[in-house]
Amino acid sequence: MSSLRLGMLAGVAMLAAATATGAAAAAPCVQDTFEDEAYVVCTVEKGTDGLRLFWKNADGAPYRDFSGVAEAARGKGKTLAFAVNAGMYLPDFSPIGLYVEDGRELRPVNRAPSDGPATGPVPNFYKRPNGVFFLDDAGAGILPTQEFLKRRPAVRFATQSGPMLVIRNRLNPIFIVGSTDRTRRSGVGICSDGAIRFALSEGRVNFHDFARLFRDHLKCPNALFLDGGRGVGLYSPVLGRDDKSWHGGFGPIFGFVE
Repeated sequence: MSSLRLGMLAGVAMLAAATATGAAAAAPCVQDTFEDEAYVVCTVEKGTDGLRLFWKNADGAPYRDFSGVAEAARGKGKTLAFAVNAGMYLPDFSPIGLYVEDGRELRPVNRAPSDGPATGPVPNFYKRPNGVFFLDDAGAGILPTQEFLKRRPAVRFATQSGPMLVIRNRLNPIFIVGSTDRTRRSGVGICSDGAIRFALSEGRVNFHDFARLFRDHLKCPNALFLDGGRGVGLYSPVLGRDDKSWHGGFGPIFGFVE
């Protein structure tokens, strides 16, 4: 075989490898590990406007599952690259707290201290401080709820959840090192490179370790807990995931469409 043909074949192989590497690098959701725990991390790069919130379909009913959101995206000539549940919700699949979609406030900020017995454990949403993830003209932000109320930014999308995991590069002080309260968890962080990162644990982790994932591994100065236990869900065609909720469906949903 001539040296010219060998060179051409090598060039084609290098191009194919580069293309494959580029495609892999562009995949929004990847498997990751931190301190021997397995996670899936989905990244939305800075300046990307495909991230949005979904709750109800064209008929006014909650989507409840990711496949319904994917179908709605296809109907508009788009692709749902990934989706995760966007916070805790009530039995009717409505958001517990603030929910803003396309600039419309569909649920107000929840300022209640709790929705359970005064002597019982505080539900996660009400652990202080809880917070708000939002998208406005300047990009993405996460603020403790009280700070969000003081600033009142004009937002296109917003969801309230809790507790805050990381606040200005400090772990939420309510978390306990070595806590035995371990379950699957999901959250979202705004990271030092400007990217938005969603993380879901594949196994059971406590709040302290989950918050450290965002601060120490993903380098997110601000991060918010989204949901835990049976409420954690992921849609990722690349990873072959279309999780179903054991609660009969999801409430608000984060979706990244392309």
